[in-house]
Order: sequence, then structure tokens, then C-alpha cells
Amino acid sequence: MFSERIALDLKVNGKTLSGVAEPRTLLSDFLRHNLGFTGVHVGCEHGVCGACTVLLDNQPVRSCLMFAVQARHHSITTIEGLAKGGEMHPVQDAFRRHHGLQCGFCTPGMVLTAVDLIQREPDLSERSVREGMSGNLCRCTGYEGIVQAVLAAAKDLKRQSQSNRTEETQ
Repeated sequence: MFSERIALDLKVNGKTLSGVAEPRTLLSDFLRHNLGFTGVHVGCEHGVCGACTVLLDNQPVRSCLMFAVQARHHSITTIEGLAKGGEMHPVQDAFRRHHGLQCGFCTPGMVLTAVDLIQREPDLSERSVREGMSGNLCRCTGYEGIVQAVLAAAKDLKRQSQSNRTEETQ
């Protein structure tokens, strides 16, 4: 059976990348297999586990529930796009410092979800972190390290933002 293939240009982590895919190709598969972003993990393939989470126009989406063609004209951020200049993103660093990962399978989706959560709600409580992260499943950690990492990252980013504002006014 012949299937039509479509040329795609996607903006991923600030760069426009090209590939070819069938219309039914999932965004998660296209990112992993066509473009090489192996930090996009595929777990349940039903949008339940959150392992495939990426940011689409700075909003978390389950890439296993989207077709690659739907991502055209949008900006995608994968876990590979968070670190800048060889420095981990503050959320990545907080996960490292607070032991918010074990096997690492859920970590990319967790980190990207946390980045969005902190941007939307900078004054987080333990309860709001647990609720905000509840769509991402982890089979290893027990979530304590994850919750502590998100709370620490929120404080770090808030302090960094305040410091930047102080420098701008001087």
C-alpha cells in the first residue's frame, strides 16, 4: 500500500529542521526517529504517562497524541533545547541536586512539565507541585525528590529573575 509522504519543516529548539513523514506519523516518532531528539521518550503511547512531553509554543503537549504535520508553524522545545551554553537549565540542575530522577525515563517529560508549571505559577506550594506534575508518571522515585526539585527550581528562578531586574535598574 502506497502512503503519501509530506516534507516537513519544524522549528525545534530554535532551529528549523526538515524531514519527510507520512501524514499519520506521530510527533514523538518524528522527533525521535527522523530528527534524532532521543530525549523524547515514548512510554504508554496513549498520553497518560507524560514521558513524551515537549513544549509546543511554550505549552506542554503529549507528542504521542499529535501528528508531526500538526506541529508545522509552531515552536517545539525538547529536553535537548533547555541547556544553554553548556549549562544545565535551572530545573535540570534542581532535579540533579534533589535526586529527582533514578532511571531517567520519565525525566525529560517531568522537567519540561516543571518548566511550564514554574512559568505559569512561580509561587508554588508542595500541593500545587503535586497537582501540576500529576500528569507525569514515575515508576522509580516515589516523587519526593521530584517535588523538592521543582520547589527548589522555582525559588532559584525567582531569585534569578529578581537579581536580573535589580541589575537592569542600576
